[in-house]
Amino acid sequence: MRAFYREISKNRSLYILALPGILFLVVFAYLPLFGHILAFEDFKMSAGLFGSKFVGFKNFEFFFGSNDWITVTFNTVFLNTLFLGIGLPFSLVLAIFINDIRLRGFKRLAQSFIFLPYFISWQVIALMVYALLNSSNGFINSVLLGAGLPVVNWYGSPGLWPSILTVVNIFKYAGYNSIIFLAALTGISEELYESARIDGASRFQQVLKITLPLMRPIFLIMLLLGIGRIFFGDFGMIYGIVGDNGVLLPTTDVIDTYSYRALRQVGNLSMSSAVVLYQSVMGVVTIVFFNWLIKKAEPDVRLF
Repeated sequence: MRAFYREISKNRSLYILALPGILFLVVFAYLPLFGHILAFEDFKMSAGLFGSKFVGFKNFEFFFGSNDWITVTFNTVFLNTLFLGIGLPFSLVLAIFINDIRLRGFKRLAQSFIFLPYFISWQVIALMVYALLNSSNGFINSVLLGAGLPVVNWYGSPGLWPSILTVVNIFKYAGYNSIIFLAALTGISEELYESARIDGASRFQQVLKITLPLMRPIFLIMLLLGIGRIFFGDFGMIYGIVGDNGVLLPTTDVIDTYSYRALRQVGNLSMSSAVVLYQSVMGVVTIVFFNWLIKKAEPDVRLF
């Protein structure tokens, strides 16, 4: 205990600076954990959180009583795997290309341009996707029709949507992730590249032998952070673009949209909380397991 107080006293200025962030986590991340009690209660607004009847695991029967939980769990993991497996390497390659731009003005313009989609709301992106894909006068179907090719019923073809959502996800987040990779790229010593050029290494060889190995730790950290949320679907993207289109649900319905529809249609907070608790538990198990794997391969990259 003395060591604890000594540490606080020694670095009190740093802890004061960290206090707002700590309070934010406590209020918005840790205190809401008590809400998981709803998953084990027959919650009544009049009785309150601690006065409602305890029903054990009865609320989980709503979720696990059919095969829907398998479908939404698979869709959540599969879509997030596509987003991570394709989106992160794409962002890394994009960062390498931007880092190689020598004109500083054009480089800043390129950074701003690719970062811009991150600030566009999902509602606006949903309208953009609809303008491209709607069956009546969508841009892509108009191009296909002009080329003499058959039009595609995009909103009636569920098998196409994992690919479509992956492209949309990359469009929105690739610029944001590339900025993080760019920050790491600036930390690589230019002397390494100069030595490689003197030895006759091509630009591709420099990237392959210098850039990628040195970017491996930050790539693994971002991958591990993404894996930690692999059971959490991007509700804003999925619901904003797909909405309540039942035709597309077999390939786009994720845990988040499923629990939202359950709350909206059934109106039972306890059942929805049971779904969210399942999601949270699986997320914790996943991050602990993959952190253990990373610890075996790269001890310095692990999160804890």
